[in-house]
Amino acid sequence: MKRAEAVPVLMYHHISPSAGMITTSPDNFERQLIWLARHRYRSLSSAEFARHLRGQKAPARSVLITFDDGYLDNWVYAYPLLKKYGYTALVFLVTSWVNDGPVRQYLGQDGLPATPAHAECERRIEQGCSDEVILRWSEIQAMHEAGVFEFHSHTHTHTRWDQSVRVAEKNERMREELALSRAALRANLGEVSEHLCWPQGYFDADYVRIAQEAGFRYLYTTQAFGQNRPGTDPASIYRFAVRDTSGSSFGRRIQIAAHPVIGPLFNRWKLWQRGLRSRS
Repeated sequence: MKRAEAVPVLMYHHISPSAGMITTSPDNFERQLIWLARHRYRSLSSAEFARHLRGQKAPARSVLITFDDGYLDNWVYAYPLLKKYGYTALVFLVTSWVNDGPVRQYLGQDGLPATPAHAECERRIEQGCSDEVILRWSEIQAMHEAGVFEFHSHTHTHTRWDQSVRVAEKNERMREELALSRAALRANLGEVSEHLCWPQGYFDADYVRIAQEAGFRYLYTTQAFGQNRPGTDPASIYRFAVRDTSGSSFGRRIQIAAHPVIGPLFNRWKLWQRGLRSRS
C-alpha cells in the first residue's frame, strides 16, 4: 500500500444554503465529497492522523476533515452528506454554546430548521440564543454514536483573551477555558481527547504550554501554508479553509497540499506573497 507523505487537513465552518463567509453550500459540499469518492480518497480519524504525525504514515490519498465551532448546519446538512458518502469528520466544539434539547430535523426529512449565515449566527450567540444556531448535546451524541463525527475542544467560550480588557489575565483565563471545556466534553460524551483547536486561530508560547499541561497534545491552527508530514510538530497542525467551490477546484487544492514537491513550493510562494502584502 502506498503511504502519504503529507495529509491535508480541511477546515470548514458552515454547510448551509445561507450564503456568506466561511460557508460552503450543501450542493458544493456534496460535489466535494463526490470528488473525494471518485478519486478514492479516505478520511482519517483523529487517532489515525495522530499516528501519521508520530511516524506511522497514513495511506496515500488521505485527508482529515474538520469543522470549527459546532454549528447546527453541521447536523442538518454535513452529517447526512458525510454519512451518504462514507466519510468522517472532526468537530471542534465551543462547549458553552451547546444546549440540551431534542434532535432537530436534517437533510432528507421534512421541516428543516433555519441555518442562518455566519454573521447572524454570531449575533444570536452574542444575544444568548446559541441554541438557535449551535448543535445540541442530543445531536452531538447521535452523530458520535453513528461514527460519523468526533468531537473535540475549541475551548469553552471562544474568547480572544489576548484582545480583551483582561489581557493581563489571559493565561489564567485560558486555563479555565480548557478545564471547563474538558469537563463539559467528559460529562456529555464520557471522554475528552488530546486534540484542541485554537479560537480564531490565535495562540502563543504560553497558550501552547498551558494546553499541553492540560492534557492536549495535538493543536490545530488556521495556518494554511505548511504540510502535515510524519514528524511534524503536533503543536502546530496546518489546516486550509475549504472554499465554496466545485469538486474539481477543491480537488486541485488537495492535490497541491499533499504533493511532496509542488506543495512546499506553493506554500513558500503564498508565504512570500503574504510577506509582500504585509510590507506594502
